[in-house]
Amino acid sequence: MTTVGIVLAGLLVAWFVVGRDDGSDPAGAKPAAQQTPPAAGVDPGPPIRGLDLGTGNRRAPLPGMYDWSKAGFRSGAPLPGDSAIRGDAQCRVTPETLAGEFGVTPNDGKDDTDGIQKAVDRIKSACSPTGSYDKESLLQLPAGQLDISHEIHLDADYLIVRGSGSDPATGTRLVYRPDENTRYGKLTKDGSRWDQDKTDYQDGSGGWLWPGRGLFRVQSRAVHPDYAKAYASAPADRKDLFEGTVNVHWKAGLKLREKNGGGGFAARTGDTVVPLAADAKLDTLKPGTLVNVRAANTRMFYEQMNAVPAGGGDGQMENLHMRQQIFTVTAIDPANKTVTLDKPLEYDVPVDSGSDGSALIDNKKYDSKVSPLVDPVVGVGIEALAITQEEPKLDAADSVHNYGNMDPASAMNGIVFKWAADSWVKGVTTTMTGSHPIVTEEATHLSILDNSLNGAWNKGKGGNGYFRGSRVWDSVYAGNTSRNLRHFTFQWSASGNVVIGNSFDSDLNLHGGWERHNLFELNKVAVPAGHRPDSCRANCGDEGGSDPDNADWYPIWWAAGQKAVKWSGASGPDNVFFRNEMTKQTTKDGPYQPYYADRTRIYRFAWDGTGYRPLSQSGTPITDWAGNEQKDFTGGQGVDASGTFDGPSIFLKSVP
Repeated sequence: MTTVGIVLAGLLVAWFVVGRDDGSDPAGAKPAAQQTPPAAGVDPGPPIRGLDLGTGNRRAPLPGMYDWSKAGFRSGAPLPGDSAIRGDAQCRVTPETLAGEFGVTPNDGKDDTDGIQKAVDRIKSACSPTGSYDKESLLQLPAGQLDISHEIHLDADYLIVRGSGSDPATGTRLVYRPDENTRYGKLTKDGSRWDQDKTDYQDGSGGWLWPGRGLFRVQSRAVHPDYAKAYASAPADRKDLFEGTVNVHWKAGLKLREKNGGGGFAARTGDTVVPLAADAKLDTLKPGTLVNVRAANTRMFYEQMNAVPAGGGDGQMENLHMRQQIFTVTAIDPANKTVTLDKPLEYDVPVDSGSDGSALIDNKKYDSKVSPLVDPVVGVGIEALAITQEEPKLDAADSVHNYGNMDPASAMNGIVFKWAADSWVKGVTTTMTGSHPIVTEEATHLSILDNSLNGAWNKGKGGNGYFRGSRVWDSVYAGNTSRNLRHFTFQWSASGNVVIGNSFDSDLNLHGGWERHNLFELNKVAVPAGHRPDSCRANCGDEGGSDPDNADWYPIWWAAGQKAVKWSGASGPDNVFFRNEMTKQTTKDGPYQPYYADRTRIYRFAWDGTGYRPLSQSGTPITDWAGNEQKDFTGGQGVDASGTFDGPSIFLKSVP
């Protein structure tokens, strides 16, 4: 869409959007823990709640387009309701049981963390081994305030944690006050964010905690035998470095070999069979196993993304697996040492970082791998509760359009999914979390539905305060409201996800790392002038640690290779926008102007109709989205807008 087109369209709607206000109160009289940040800008409008996301309402893929019909919990199965909750008394923990057996009583001012954890642990031991998606355990939380001091590990399969309502005044309200063993004890030298390198113990690195601590963590706590001694001797604020390490790719990952006639590649885009190295041990693989297929970075891959550092040399190119995706194994061939996946690969997989003919990055060979998720957590649902993080010395009103870190040591997330599958969050309210209210890191087939997320204490340097989908695949984000957060993001190879019917006052952000084939439709996005990176009071900057620029954040943000290589790399192919209501206010008190506003046009970013194409001007890839947000990238310049569709949704057959 051209600049002229945007401005002209804006004149048609400015008269009814400018000056709208939801009338909310800055809430200065409330205690800090109960503060809700005041509104700033227009209300984008309500989300579409209660969408029919069942398989019967899903559309077959349009010709030439990606197939999203299997996204979300169990590929579109309904979420487990009351009929799926098992009848065993030990697998149904009531508020009375929580109070009588585990000492969890609302509104008594006592720490409830250990009691809730013990209830989860009992379910994990007594119920999860015999559970299923049709035999879920239930942990029913009481109405009132529950006080939380450290992370609660929801590593019990087939468990629903259900509150008594998400209204903080009448339902279940979890108030997080991270204790000294939970707050990050090591900050960077300038005090702007927690220091992963110094948050270490023996071989354990702070990076193993990524994406950071939270209130609820849906992740294995299993400790690999190689780390058992370190785990036993680690101080209390370092033990979690080693939890979940049974899953890490350098322990569980299997190396690959070249396919027949593969020219240095183990597999190509579209393949479903991946050949393993001749000495690969198959004892961790069987049909039904979840595996992450990890492709090593190569110089040629960086060149494809236009992400080679200026001036040549290795620069910010890294030996890691940027291209990833979780698949389900459908077959194993022990004789030929191959694994068959449940869907085609979406990227090429070189045997290693030099097998495609590239010179090695940093002169080090880095192997691609097929990595089994040895202890994935599945079937966990979090429902009908409210979360807030209390920071008594801070004022929530100061967080509005403040894209800095107000208290870096307390940058705790709300809900974390890591090495998790077929799980969900529904009907949850978050108010002023430490960082991301909901965040993923290696998760698949999630449903994040009908939640209200408002505010974060930290939205600055290091990448804080996002509604964040990182390394998440085949998931659905529907009917959510997001206010006073930095971005809604997909990043780090996120793919096959659907974002539908949400309401945002921040941008839809393709943050980098070869995220691809994600669908954004029927969302309402109104981005005020104050939503910009240099609107910041302290500890400002990007995820990569660089200083903020003076750009505007428009309703769409796209990661150009030269910009995003600082933290990952370019956004990948075919991220699709359809029927969204997006507006941008470019000046304070000015009108909100429509953005990519043709309601029948299908906008496919980084796509030329058949494959990847970086966003370009006159055939030259842009180096930064900043300053280019209103330029025309159609007509072969990276946004394929040749397709139209008259239906209400690409994903669903019918919507309200």
